[in-house]
Amino acid sequence: MIRFEDVSVTYDGAVEPTVQGVDFEVPEGELVLLVGPSGVGKSTVLGAVSGLVPHFTGGTLRGRVTVAGRDTRTHKPRELADVVGTVGQDPLSHFVTDTVEDELAYGMESLGLAPDVMRRRVEETLDLLGLTDLRARPIATLSGGQQQRVAIGSVLTPHPKVLILDEPTSALDPAAAEEVLAVLQRLVHDLGTTVLMAEHRLERVIQYADQVVLLPSPGAAPVLGTPAEVMAVSPVYPPVVALGRLADWSPLPLTVRDARRKATNLRQRLEGRDDNALKGRGELRDQPQPTSTRDESAPPTPLGATPRWFRRKRTGPTPPSPHSAEVQALAVTRDRIQALRCVDLTVTPGETIALMGRNGAGKSTLLNTLVGLVEPSAGTVHVGGAVPHRTQPRDLVRKVGLVPQEPRDLLYADTVAAECTSADADAGAAPGTCRALVSELLPDIPDDIHPRDLSEGQRLTLALAVVLTAKPPLVLLDEPTRGLDYAAKARLLGILRGLAAEGHAIVLATHDVELAAELAHRVILLADGEVIADGAAADVVVASPSFAPQVAKILAPQKWLTVAQVREALA
Repeated sequence: MIRFEDVSVTYDGAVEPTVQGVDFEVPEGELVLLVGPSGVGKSTVLGAVSGLVPHFTGGTLRGRVTVAGRDTRTHKPRELADVVGTVGQDPLSHFVTDTVEDELAYGMESLGLAPDVMRRRVEETLDLLGLTDLRARPIATLSGGQQQRVAIGSVLTPHPKVLILDEPTSALDPAAAEEVLAVLQRLVHDLGTTVLMAEHRLERVIQYADQVVLLPSPGAAPVLGTPAEVMAVSPVYPPVVALGRLADWSPLPLTVRDARRKATNLRQRLEGRDDNALKGRGELRDQPQPTSTRDESAPPTPLGATPRWFRRKRTGPTPPSPHSAEVQALAVTRDRIQALRCVDLTVTPGETIALMGRNGAGKSTLLNTLVGLVEPSAGTVHVGGAVPHRTQPRDLVRKVGLVPQEPRDLLYADTVAAECTSADADAGAAPGTCRALVSELLPDIPDDIHPRDLSEGQRLTLALAVVLTAKPPLVLLDEPTRGLDYAAKARLLGILRGLAAEGHAIVLATHDVELAAELAHRVILLADGEVIADGAAADVVVASPSFAPQVAKILAPQKWLTVAQVREALA
């Protein structure tokens, strides 16, 4: 169905090809996973299938790519639209209409399908992807994960023979990701749809793949094989494979179920060492603990009522707050939708908090409120003693910084070097500070490249470096690992741990359960705008089947969260 014949792609101005020696075939009715470190050319390979490379991106494509017998060099993307459906890394760039239902119908209307066929397929797709309640919603009001589901749905409705997906679960919560992947598997098995997908979160997708194509480094020839064969030699692999390598299991497990069957002896070796897991995470160290103004013995406050501890009379001057941020009885209503309700939160210097929950639970709204982008409808928010939405941006940037879901919102210069120079000036930092952070996270980003030409992960890295240049006391990150491979994520963890050790408070909204397991001291679960759980990371995530990391599921009921903890305990 898809055939690459000795393909190489060289972009205009580049000295070396981005990819070369690409030669493999994707048979009809198979799901093939494209893996590799950030920046090796995965998006370029996917773009060559849809015709976006080189017709839209420019550059020179050598060799031959055919899809259902059509040569993509001689067929432009619009001439492949009836065969190939594509979802890129950025859902917003995908949309052409205003509402969910219209977006699902647009592709079919462009192909001239009959109205009754269009109606039936829209209804089917709304049900398949859990979008029924959102059908009339403006796309601009949806969360990032909801937008991603709409983007996927919009390419499913025309029933293409080939699906090209670039990071399709990066903004989805674990349950939504499983639903989308189950839909893709059903299309492959029942309808013979061919799927070529790039994804960094291998723990979510590896078990669904028929074959894996590994791009080991920029310009290197790909390695093709079964998931087990490729994971045995790949520089990127999920925690279940890392645990299998550590325990010397053969064959390597690819699923939690397979690993649990092999883990009996490992659990016995780790018996009685559970406390070390918490020590390894820092939860038994002298880390700041979450504090609250609540009277814990008081009965719960009715929804929407002002808690009585906030109505206590105060005498004398108010002492300075020891917290980086304080949120009391916060409610936010946006476009007649109750995004947050009665949220209480305190953030202490040196503390790392992971906000987790379903798409649309209110995580991004809470971060935007902390940084002053959203005004509370009720309740109070204080950050470093200031009220964010009433504080001038030039003053607020010294107190709090946010890396948004869409990193391009922070990037406006023509080159990486110019972005870094501007960030140094805005933060009053020494020249080269921002550039050093970029190099530490992703060493291979050149100075003269335009930010729009970076991959999603590279753009995120640049935006993160811009925010961290000012070293604000409170650092907020919204889905900070979207598009990052495991090596880049490890470097990010090192930087964030260093900031926390220096006393910076960190709050991150994430669907990456492995990130939360590695980094967070505390996890807060949100549902429908309310806090439903708030406690130590090990206690909260182990108790949740949706938000538990792979190691926790494999070694339960022991409270191990990461491969690093297990390795340290066995040493």
